[in-house]
Amino acid sequence: MAQRADLIHAGMLLLTMWVQVEVTAAGLLKADFSQEGGSDGNTISHSQTLLQRLEALLIQGNGSDVSLRVETPNADEVKVIQAHSLVLSLQSSVFEQMLLSRNSSTMVLRETSDCAAVFDKFIRYLYCGEISLRLDQATPLHKLATKYQVQSLQQGVTNYMTQNLARDSPSGHVAGWYEYALQAGDVVLRDSCLQYLAWNLSSVLQSGEWVSISSQLLMTLLQRSDLVLQSEMELFAALEAWIIQNEPDGLTAENTLRAVRYAMMPPRELFHLQTQSTVLARYQESVRDLLYMSYQFHSASPLQMAKYFDVNCSLFVPRNYLSAVWGSPWIINNPTRDDRSTSFQTQLGPSSHDASKRVTWNALFSPRWLPLSIRPMYTESGAMQPTRVEGGRPRIIITPATSSADFAGVNFQKTILVMAQQHGKLVVKHVYNFHQSTEENGDFLAEANLYRRTSEYLIDSSLFLHVMVKPLYQTLITTKN
Repeated sequence: MAQRADLIHAGMLLLTMWVQVEVTAAGLLKADFSQEGGSDGNTISHSQTLLQRLEALLIQGNGSDVSLRVETPNADEVKVIQAHSLVLSLQSSVFEQMLLSRNSSTMVLRETSDCAAVFDKFIRYLYCGEISLRLDQATPLHKLATKYQVQSLQQGVTNYMTQNLARDSPSGHVAGWYEYALQAGDVVLRDSCLQYLAWNLSSVLQSGEWVSISSQLLMTLLQRSDLVLQSEMELFAALEAWIIQNEPDGLTAENTLRAVRYAMMPPRELFHLQTQSTVLARYQESVRDLLYMSYQFHSASPLQMAKYFDVNCSLFVPRNYLSAVWGSPWIINNPTRDDRSTSFQTQLGPSSHDASKRVTWNALFSPRWLPLSIRPMYTESGAMQPTRVEGGRPRIIITPATSSADFAGVNFQKTILVMAQQHGKLVVKHVYNFHQSTEENGDFLAEANLYRRTSEYLIDSSLFLHVMVKPLYQTLITTKN
């Protein structure tokens, strides 16, 4: 009870100082009110002045009733901050409990070196409600906000991190933030980091961050089908560099190599790997069955192969390859102006049996189309007839220009990458998927406002897309004998 009384007393002292701050500003308040004519609807605010006084209170230590002694585990750094119990208690329930149970005016706080380095920033936030930070300060500030249960700061730092994934840093930071989010249980940050790494993998593979990622994160990425990269060969080359750099145990190396989708490489690349790759030479026995199945996949039609083998597995599922074999970039200038169309070709399938077969696709974009269910579809000549309305949202449809008997057993997945510019870098902002039975994605740019010149979806007033079509063979499982 005595401790709570002391805390209340300290609060009263601080409250008295706040009143003095308001009295000091009273002349300004009166002057502002008279300038507004004394209307009952006016609002008078000098909150910024109050925050400045509170910051000065922290810096000068006036009226302090508690000393925070911040120590690192090795006691190689000590930082002492004069603080006020009321502020700490109001902002943090953890501090409140610590203050109630303390037995002296000094509280010893043991923090890691990175957290101790930013502890003064953390305390300043409790007084002023604002903070400036750098990339390397985000994780320790998030740790402190989590430890002392300052939820507003925790959410603010999470937002900062998710908005700065594309920012350049000397050794990279996204993989480190992912590992921290996984440990801290921050699901929003974890998923944002993983999505960024998957959708921008080509640039990540070229960064210094790649060879330093953990084996757990590596396996998590390798198991995904939505990786955006040039080709499977690009991924294998990066994996080989990671294995050489990190020298993992045999089981880890074998598991990562078995996650490569060798069937997505043409035979000439497979021959090259078997004769030139030192890593594959060392672990070839562990992937021999996958290489054998890949060569079989390239020697026969997928429909014929499915009669004897299970092609409904990840080995035969393409990722989001940027190669011209599977799609084309599409830059739409002034996308709100009118409807646009383009055509491109893709290979029928990744099997060498289909290497000479091409499918032509038509893509149509409109900023204001009606939903497909109530839109007039075709004219007498067979051409698409869009119906534009005010208030309609952007739509895109992708259809094959022709049909062929070769399509039997192949289910096409259509994928649209929407690019954005963040911190001077072109990144994938959204990935939209829809399948052969559907001509359009109902959620395409549903939240985008393309009429706003500063829209985050526009780059120099243009919409940057990459349209691809991936052949999938899941349906072939029904043809097995």
